[in-house]
Amino acid sequence: MTKKKPVDAPDDPTNEVAPPKISSDDLILWCRHHLGATPAAELFTTGHLSLVMGLRLSDGQEVVIKARPPTRRLSGCYVAQNILHARGFPCPQPLVAPAPLGALSATAERYVPGGEPLAALPHTTELYASALAQLLACAPTPTELPSVEPAPPWAAWDHGEPGVWPVPDDRDADLNAHPGPLWLDDLGQRVRARLANATVPDVIGHVDWEAHNLRWIGEQLHAVHDWDSIAARPEATIVGLAAAVHTASGEPLTEATDEQVEGFLTAYGQARSHALTSNERELAWAAGLWVRAFNAKKDSLDGDGPSLDRLTVEAPGRLCLAGA
Repeated sequence: MTKKKPVDAPDDPTNEVAPPKISSDDLILWCRHHLGATPAAELFTTGHLSLVMGLRLSDGQEVVIKARPPTRRLSGCYVAQNILHARGFPCPQPLVAPAPLGALSATAERYVPGGEPLAALPHTTELYASALAQLLACAPTPTELPSVEPAPPWAAWDHGEPGVWPVPDDRDADLNAHPGPLWLDDLGQRVRARLANATVPDVIGHVDWEAHNLRWIGEQLHAVHDWDSIAARPEATIVGLAAAVHTASGEPLTEATDEQVEGFLTAYGQARSHALTSNERELAWAAGLWVRAFNAKKDSLDGDGPSLDRLTVEAPGRLCLAGA
């Protein structure tokens, strides 16, 4: 977790992006036009890069409206979620495709209450891996969707921007303008080079498979959230991203250990009925190392910290496992 900075400090290169805002009049008009009713009660309001509002409407519907800056990939994400819901995957039912809400782009989906993050159990990792295998088995192909490019920056090792690092979506900062630590920039370059050698087709998957985005009732997957995090990536890299972060709760140092990553890769292979090949395993380790390195690079703008210290210890072994 990064240290928050004041939003009125535009000259601070580590300044975090402020959450978007909308007017109540714009919201009322949007709901009336797209949902046929107006807000009657607020269930919750949250969000970081997006503004997420749970509302009870005047006709009794309970919906979640998500508003964020418009990007061309949102339409593809919406269609993917719609297909997954229709195929029985436990995600909220989409109701309104991306549509202007003031200066933002908003979508609406059915509110799915209940569930909670999965408790720490001896087989927790296996449950997360099995859920991802279920998702990828239901997912549409990239050709069934409008474009979902570009991938979110934590999955954008193939970005076309100058330098090692893509522009982050949660900071007003150029990571490449702040060189170092040198070992971290070298790590990012090595992992990018390994992933660039992937010659396997893309599939559609969820690339923010963190614990807080999944809700469970007991050991039954209840709902997966954050469908802006759809991307077209090789299957093994989607698995590797999930393996690296499936334990992350938003608190520091909750990313998966080497043993948890290994357990996830093994469990995913069992869930899809055939183990990952040696090449797939390397790609998975490389993708997981990319997201860890990208997050550490952002943290480095604030100075040294425990996440950087931990990655310093873990990186050599993971580089070897990634073939990088």
